[in-house]
Amino acid sequence: MNICKSLLFLIFTVTLIGCQNQNKDFTQYVNPFIGTGGHGHTFPGATVPFGMVQLSPDTRISGWDACGGYHYSDSTIIGFSHTHLSGTGCIDYGDILFMPTVGKLHLQPGTEENPQSGYRSRFSHEKEMAEAGYYRVFLDDYQIQVELTATQRVGFHKYTFSASDEAQIIIDLLHGLGPDNVIEAKLNFVNDSLITGLRRSEGWARDQKVYFAALFSRPFEEYGIAVDNKLEKSRRTATGKNIKAYVKYKTGQSEAILVKVGISAVSEEGALKNLKKEAPDWDFERIRTRAKEAWNRHFNKIEVQGGTREQRITFYTALYHAMIAPNLFMDVDGKYRGMDGKIHQAKDFVNYTIFSLWDTFRAAHPLFTIIDQKRTIDFIRTLLAKYQEGGILPIWELAGNYTGTMIGYHAIPVIVDAYIKGIRDFDAELAYQAMKHSAMQDHRGLKYYKTLGYIPFDKEAHQSVSRTVEYAYDDWCIAQMAKALGKDKDFKLFNARAQFYKNVFDAEIGFMRGKDSNGQWRIPFDPAAIHTKGGEDFTEGNSWQYTFFAPQDLENFIELFGGAEPFVKKLDSLFYQEPPENPSLPDITGLLGQYAQGNEPSHHIAYLYNYAGKPWKTQRIVRTIVDSLYTANPDGLCGNEDCGQMSAWYIFSAMGFYPVCPGLKEYVFGSPIFDKVTIYLENGRQFTIKTENNGKDNLYIQSVKKDDLSYSKTYITHDDILNGGTLTFKMGDKPNKYWGVHKDDLPHSSVDIKLSVDELKAFLQKQ
Repeated sequence: MNICKSLLFLIFTVTLIGCQNQNKDFTQYVNPFIGTGGHGHTFPGATVPFGMVQLSPDTRISGWDACGGYHYSDSTIIGFSHTHLSGTGCIDYGDILFMPTVGKLHLQPGTEENPQSGYRSRFSHEKEMAEAGYYRVFLDDYQIQVELTATQRVGFHKYTFSASDEAQIIIDLLHGLGPDNVIEAKLNFVNDSLITGLRRSEGWARDQKVYFAALFSRPFEEYGIAVDNKLEKSRRTATGKNIKAYVKYKTGQSEAILVKVGISAVSEEGALKNLKKEAPDWDFERIRTRAKEAWNRHFNKIEVQGGTREQRITFYTALYHAMIAPNLFMDVDGKYRGMDGKIHQAKDFVNYTIFSLWDTFRAAHPLFTIIDQKRTIDFIRTLLAKYQEGGILPIWELAGNYTGTMIGYHAIPVIVDAYIKGIRDFDAELAYQAMKHSAMQDHRGLKYYKTLGYIPFDKEAHQSVSRTVEYAYDDWCIAQMAKALGKDKDFKLFNARAQFYKNVFDAEIGFMRGKDSNGQWRIPFDPAAIHTKGGEDFTEGNSWQYTFFAPQDLENFIELFGGAEPFVKKLDSLFYQEPPENPSLPDITGLLGQYAQGNEPSHHIAYLYNYAGKPWKTQRIVRTIVDSLYTANPDGLCGNEDCGQMSAWYIFSAMGFYPVCPGLKEYVFGSPIFDKVTIYLENGRQFTIKTENNGKDNLYIQSVKKDDLSYSKTYITHDDILNGGTLTFKMGDKPNKYWGVHKDDLPHSSVDIKLSVDELKAFLQKQ
């Protein structure tokens, strides 16, 4: 009886804690303007977690800092479009633009310098605000207050006008972000309050279709369509490439006109279904509240306590940014447009788009394996569907299109990391088939990689070293899957290929270096060069940054330097070298010496000291990055947000650990910044990280306890987290050089069967 009472009390307590947590408003710590300045490339508008709609203002349409459509330095708004990318380094989207105006009708946007020449308007940040799921701005030139919110597939606009006989809403289907060409546009006035249409465009996505259905809260009093800038009043339908339209009203003072816009990649009918299902009435505040509730349900998964308010804002905004992409890419009836351009019916998964895999395999997807395993399964099933529809796993997928952007085949670590961690509700044999298919191609340097064991720069002129080392890591992931599935022959093949990074490591100088097809090193060579003197062998970086990319085999990699001490000296040199002068790539930002936090190839490097028995050096560097390169300001990201990766690095690091090698179950310790972090797991358990003697200057780990037992290892495992429990760090202002330094304390990273460079050559000769 006492046992039963104790069990009931425990269940009651856990339920009570969960209910209390759900009542907390974590959105108060979200600032969507973080990353809209500098080169963060985020957008401030309304969206819900992983939603299809990103309804946000566009302030510019071209240039690198227009990738999110909005830049904090701008002073005019062109309008409000329904699709946006979050923090990418390439530009696209900005589809289906709406803009409310008063006075003379303009169908051209005008310019930043002369906004009155078109329909754009001046605005100020003093009359602008954003929160999770909601955005508001006052258009100074028209005295209109604009409010935006969203559901998964519907953008909801609220325009509050002053008294006017010339209140208009412009719909511009020519508008888009970047070098974006309209292939086909359609617009149809169905009746006096409903417009449907299509914007089909060619840009970064080679063939993108966005169908829409826009329902207005008041019947139009006047309307018209312009084709190729020739306006025809009362025209009901049009097709072409340059299609714009307007509707007109007489409004009273402070009168609000609402517009609901459903979108679909399938059809106008699909867009209308989405609209009717998700926004059946005109209660704007209800939709806004539901968006806020959706965000809070996701933020509830990680509760942080302590730290400064700015740190909490930075953390929860990072969590917000990490949960914007991938985006839903499926209608309410389960229909979606596949990689083959055809319409498919999802039967056992939710379909997504925006897989920035070169970025997100590192930390964003590993984060989801902890806090969103169900969605992780949908992501993997989506990737496998794309393989079946298009014939190969995507590298960077956008709106059902292969873009071919970036390098590697990093869908593979996303799949393998989940599988190794026990997330297996997908077809493993199909997944393996898809992975091996990617690795056995001849394109993108693989022809030479398979035969020479590296990519020669005289045969593949660009990114030869970066491609080699990243293929090697991906191949290690395949080896782990092959081993798990009992495919011994393939395991030995990919275990060997996982060590091809050794073929581009010049042991005499201690750097990864380009090599030609005759085995000769590139001359001249400058490890700091970017796109010159050998820098063309690297992807968005240089040899300093790429020399440290062998996460799958760090134990043997360290030996290439002569052991732990020389390796540590090399790492020290990275962080204390003079940074590159005027780097030719804007991605090379957030510099600590040659380390570049602003771009992904560096993200794991600060944690490598742990593998060499110097964990306090990791603690110092990680805390420096966390404190100096992330802030709660518009320019608070030191580089592109990259669909959640930049933020996922911060989330992990602020909690105190990081996934150095996805595909392994280990998370390596850094320097936690909060007094307490509680992760509420999907299995009903809680994993808590406590930090004693926490403070800005107390950045060094003195000791660790796991469930009240002394713990000397410098990592925890995925199973440790999923089993629940408490991890307690005791911090101090001086390094403890005796904790976590013994061999048994170090994190693991090694291929199963070690091969020397000569043994790799012999292996290749047998293939």
